[in-house]
Amino acid sequence: MSGKRIVVAMSGGVDSSVVAALAARTGAETIGITLQLYDHGEAVGRVGSCCAGQDIRDARAVADKLGIAHYVFDHASRFQESVMDVFADEYMAGRTPIPCVECNMGVKFTDLLNLSRELGADCLATGHYVQRVMGADGAELHRALDPARDQSYFLFATTQEQLEYLRFPLGNMPKPQVREIAEEMGLAVAFKPDSQDICFVPDGDYAKVVRKLRPEADDDGEIIHIDGTVMGRHKGLIHYTVGQRKGLDIGGQAEPLYVIRLNAETKQVFVGPKQALAVASATLRDINWIGGDFEGPLQVKVRSMAKPTHARLEGDTLHFHNPEFGVSPGQAAVFYNKDRVLGGGWIEETGAVAQQWLAGAEV
Repeated sequence: MSGKRIVVAMSGGVDSSVVAALAARTGAETIGITLQLYDHGEAVGRVGSCCAGQDIRDARAVADKLGIAHYVFDHASRFQESVMDVFADEYMAGRTPIPCVECNMGVKFTDLLNLSRELGADCLATGHYVQRVMGADGAELHRALDPARDQSYFLFATTQEQLEYLRFPLGNMPKPQVREIAEEMGLAVAFKPDSQDICFVPDGDYAKVVRKLRPEADDDGEIIHIDGTVMGRHKGLIHYTVGQRKGLDIGGQAEPLYVIRLNAETKQVFVGPKQALAVASATLRDINWIGGDFEGPLQVKVRSMAKPTHARLEGDTLHFHNPEFGVSPGQAAVFYNKDRVLGGGWIEETGAVAQQWLAGAEV
């Protein structure tokens, strides 16, 4: 790698720090870049938020230890517009957003990639747990070797052009091995805890963040059973998502009730039995395809933690082979062929499974 230049996206965590160390070890000129996106972690005194001030200091300390250049770029306004505002608006529209995908699509794999090219780098390396495999027609995106760490669901919107330029050195490693490398190289972040939350929601209170961005988020409305019975009132759509069971504050029912649908226009939350969550299809928008010439039935994940299910894609409509439960507008449907990521799209709406007892009900 002598004569080559590698830019590494450094968040201040152990994963990206090890990527920087591995890049420097190759003999290539290595440059670390950290994007300052949102400093809420520092404001609440919590370590572990990837955009917090402490993490920037950790990234700089690792770069100093490795003897590589390190730059911090302020992209807070861009992050606010392309990630946080979208997050709030999606909740206000009755959908369940995935801000990490929006961040990868924009700030990380667009802005950071452009910065890397401007610096004359031969590639951009990140600490994501996915594998980049060279196939007959170019680079392919595959699941990580360690299923527990796999992040491929969140990278479905990666384009073929971006994939050719990106590198994911950790995709074939289990996390303990990554920490061992960090410890061997004397990196202070070797045992730093993983960030478990969305970076700008470090305490897990999504509703609080949405209320701050959109004060009208607390508008109340009716909770309605899908049979038309008004069950009570809610304190804002932002507290609910499709498939939710807890927190409905509806007692005395013969069977558990789940959130079936949200209507942002009328501010109504529709609830019903678990069977009513079953959907036969999903209409997608903004489909990204990186599967080359692949044709045939797909394996699809409709939530990051869901097991893959079989489906076929016809135009922008995904047809499930078996009823799928808890499919929420705003989430992503990600396509796979075994371990290879073929692409994915955003779930716009769902088609309910026809059931005798649901005849006439608007679900």
